[in-house]
Amino acid sequence: MIDWNVAVQTGTRLVRSGPQVSPTEARQVVVELRDLSRIAQGHVRDFTGMDGALDPSPAKVVDRPGWIKANVDGFRVVLEPLMEQLQERRGGGMLGGLGGAAGGAVVQAVGSRVTGAQVGAILAYMASRVLGQYELFLPPDPTGRAPTGRLTLVAPNIVSAEQELDVDTRDFRLWVCLHEETHRAQFASVSWLRAYVQDQMTAFLLAADLDPGALLDRLRDVGEAVADAVRGGEGNLIDAIQTPEQREILDRLTAVMTLAEGHGDYVMDAVGPEVVPSVAEIRAKFQHRRAGGSQVDRAIRRLLGLDMKMKQYAEGARFVRQVIDQAGMDGFNRVWTSPNTLPTHDEIKDPALWVGRVIGKPELPPTAE
Repeated sequence: MIDWNVAVQTGTRLVRSGPQVSPTEARQVVVELRDLSRIAQGHVRDFTGMDGALDPSPAKVVDRPGWIKANVDGFRVVLEPLMEQLQERRGGGMLGGLGGAAGGAVVQAVGSRVTGAQVGAILAYMASRVLGQYELFLPPDPTGRAPTGRLTLVAPNIVSAEQELDVDTRDFRLWVCLHEETHRAQFASVSWLRAYVQDQMTAFLLAADLDPGALLDRLRDVGEAVADAVRGGEGNLIDAIQTPEQREILDRLTAVMTLAEGHGDYVMDAVGPEVVPSVAEIRAKFQHRRAGGSQVDRAIRRLLGLDMKMKQYAEGARFVRQVIDQAGMDGFNRVWTSPNTLPTHDEIKDPALWVGRVIGKPELPPTAE
């Protein structure tokens, strides 16, 4: 269904080049980002109480093509087994009447290349914007000794952002590392979280409606979403292609990712004043940058659901902050106990609901008689 080689080739061909730096400067950036990720890991562990040291491997620092290749590798790990299941469900029905097996094979080969090019184009767009990420899904390590996830920092994007924002470079790099190391702590410390996310993703993809009539309806919805995004509306591809069953799954997946992103934003700002002197300036300028861009860029962000991700940062950080204010860090960390203690979509919006359900109402002190 997807030609992964075409995805990599397209993405690396279309991605914009990064800021111009000398080889010596590039090496210095890589060394400092690795050092700062180790420093940030200690700050995150001490502040959150989560033992991120379970994964002490240094951050992997990549360029934009390297980020594209790493993400394609991750997609393959997750999607290829699911593609086989979807292919079995689809059978030959959708390709029937197109020249038999040979014609169907040709159509499928062409379709996989088109889809690969589409994936590559999206990754090329994203590759110039992502500062870092925790890669959940890696190709299996033959030795069995490598961690199941990996922290990746995109050096040219970090340099580009700090130049655009005109901020202290060390402060900005440490600030970014605090956010990304929080994600590493989440998935390294919470043994069930990675499997939970993968299960939700699997359920979402397998709930796809492969009926040809339904797919045509989805294509019409995609067209309307594109037109709406261009006009400045809220249309996006995720809403356009999902079935009612997928919407329920996506609510659960969105809730956990909103928690993870908000937790990262909360930690980077809460730890920041002690170790990042210019954190207030960085946050103010970074927020302005998130909301900016040309009209075309804003339309693409809406279409790809990236504006929804920006909203996740704000809603998630608000949830974390209010829960910690009410229940302290130990109370908040009960969110990681099991899938049942994760906040729902409604609880993210109203943290008191989660506190009441998971922690319970605080006991009132005895009154004097």
